[in-house]
Amino acid sequence: MTAPSTKTAKPATGIPALLKTAFINAVIALVLFSLMVGIRTEAGSSGQLTYWTRFGELASLVAAVFGGSIVIELLKQWIGPTGAEKLVPSSVRSGMSFVGRYLAPALLIFTLLVPVIFYNQRYILDLAILVLTYVMLGWGLNVVVGLAGLLDLGYVAFYAVGAYSYALLATNFDWSFWVCLPLAGILAAFWGVLLGFPVLRLRGDYLAIVTLAFGEIIRLVIINWQELTGGPNGVSSIPRPSFFGIPLDNSDNGLAARLGIEYSPTHRIVFLFYLILALALLTNWVTIRLRRLPIGRAWEALREDEVACRALGINTTTTKLTAFATGAMFGGFAGAFFATRQGFISPESFTFQESALVLAIVVLGGMGSQLGVALAALALIGGFELFRSLETYRMLVFGMAMVLIMIWRPRGLIGHRAPTVYLTKAQAISSDLVKEGHG
Repeated sequence: MTAPSTKTAKPATGIPALLKTAFINAVIALVLFSLMVGIRTEAGSSGQLTYWTRFGELASLVAAVFGGSIVIELLKQWIGPTGAEKLVPSSVRSGMSFVGRYLAPALLIFTLLVPVIFYNQRYILDLAILVLTYVMLGWGLNVVVGLAGLLDLGYVAFYAVGAYSYALLATNFDWSFWVCLPLAGILAAFWGVLLGFPVLRLRGDYLAIVTLAFGEIIRLVIINWQELTGGPNGVSSIPRPSFFGIPLDNSDNGLAARLGIEYSPTHRIVFLFYLILALALLTNWVTIRLRRLPIGRAWEALREDEVACRALGINTTTTKLTAFATGAMFGGFAGAFFATRQGFISPESFTFQESALVLAIVVLGGMGSQLGVALAALALIGGFELFRSLETYRMLVFGMAMVLIMIWRPRGLIGHRAPTVYLTKAQAISSDLVKEGHG
């Protein structure tokens, strides 16, 4: 008697299955949006209920869901498991891998040339400085969230500490930017350690709630301590940075006069661009170096499994505190730069929305990925400006793009969870260490 076949049926792929999935999603969207979008009700002048239809907008939404489902299924099959039918040609996949290999050097070269290419376009230079500021913030938070696996929702607190530290030291003691910059980082790192102690035994949602509360506490202290911080009025007349003591102005002692060139206000903007670029590259270099050190491997072990990390003899207290302090230090550097660039700071610049935006950059780019965070900052900050003409629909487009990317790449644009150190070949173990008596 022949045994029944036990072959596992492969999931349906190809154009028919793709269209079927898109049609089902479109029907679900039609049911969900029929009453929310298709029919609009409102109370009339005499109290009666009036309604009107908006079938055009409903059809547009259903069509968008249908088309979006097709795109998502194509992307899923593109990055699907080995052996699945690919609708994207192999030549395109090989081309994408080639581009990914040289993307980081190309972006760095282009970034260095931005002030040269767009010298006369102040708007693009200001936008580039803003993007680099968020790149630096994302790399700083990536140490805490991406490497150590500690969900921090109050990262804006260290950003604020760095900004107010520089502003108060520069305005009250007349210290230069280069003296206040390391002090701002040290003070932010100190507050990072203070935050780390109460949350040593917390993880997950409880850790997120405490860090969120810490960020709000710092903001409320800034608002209410008016004698020191100026309260809601903020701190104004913050000194601008100098080129190692040489002012970037139109005076006889200015940099332009000493170099014998015509003065232009763009000189200061270009200097600020290269300054934040240098700070961001320093953050990137330090993070990469730390990942290869024992403390960096301890962060990765803590991220993967805290219980196993303790079982290996790793001091989780020191590991967590160093992660918080390192990430906070980079946030303090970015805050000091923000203060000197703006010339004025107030509590409205350090709300929870900033923490959420930086965290979205880290998650979208891929936790632990330096290049992914940079690309996510460029997409989010630059994307806001790209869709500025859409006005009220800008946040809707932004949210839909985030959802689509999270479906396509759950681990971010460039997910990176590979260990920094691993064995390249098998190693024999001494026979004294194994029960069998041989290695």
